[in-house]
Amino acid sequence: MKLLAIEASSQAASCALVEDGTLRAEYFLNCGLTHSQTLLPLIEQLCREVGPLEQVDKIAVSSGPGSFTGLRIGLATAKSLGFALGLPVAGVSTLLSLGYNLAGLAMDGLCCAALDARRQQIYGALFSLEKGVPQRLMPDCALSLEEMAEKIAGCAHPGQPVFLVGDGAALCEAAFLKRGLSEVRLAPSPLRLQRASSVAYAALETGNWLPAGEILPCYLRLSQAERELQEKTAAQNG
Repeated sequence: MKLLAIEASSQAASCALVEDGTLRAEYFLNCGLTHSQTLLPLIEQLCREVGPLEQVDKIAVSSGPGSFTGLRIGLATAKSLGFALGLPVAGVSTLLSLGYNLAGLAMDGLCCAALDARRQQIYGALFSLEKGVPQRLMPDCALSLEEMAEKIAGCAHPGQPVFLVGDGAALCEAAFLKRGLSEVRLAPSPLRLQRASSVAYAALETGNWLPAGEILPCYLRLSQAERELQEKTAAQNG
């Protein structure tokens, strides 16, 4: 079975092909260009190297949380390919896929997946690592650094390492160390950001395969434009 995975939920864009559980190819870019510029060329290059899209059996895509624009581009790409090829698609939690970044290291401990959500918040989730495989301890949510620190303190055993992944990892490390969580540590740099290969493996373990039209994003909170409109409306009505 050949699985095409797409990741565009944050600053990096990537695509990967996994065949019968083995990663055959992955392309990753974190160069500041928009995903509308990079994602389709990455997929085209992937297909030139490992075979045409017509050979793909399923598609997996990061469905959020993350950048509103990035998620829309990634989901639109996956859904368009699913429609065109008649393939089932799985939407995968961005935070869960980050947990799978650590799967190959066979480590035990906790994984804190964190994305910078601005406004002094992160999109975060906690997972226990059992020989590197993430097991969910809390649902994805938007929360403050203080709230995440409290959740880690309530879950971590004395001396248990807490590995930080995601584009909010460095932000969390500084905040958590100030709060006395001495066991937090950044994941190795190559494993810190979202990757399409991890989306693929998360989908193979937990994916809910659906027709392309049924895949929906998970934003966790309103966009900035929606928040501003809500605030403006409340001010006018108040």
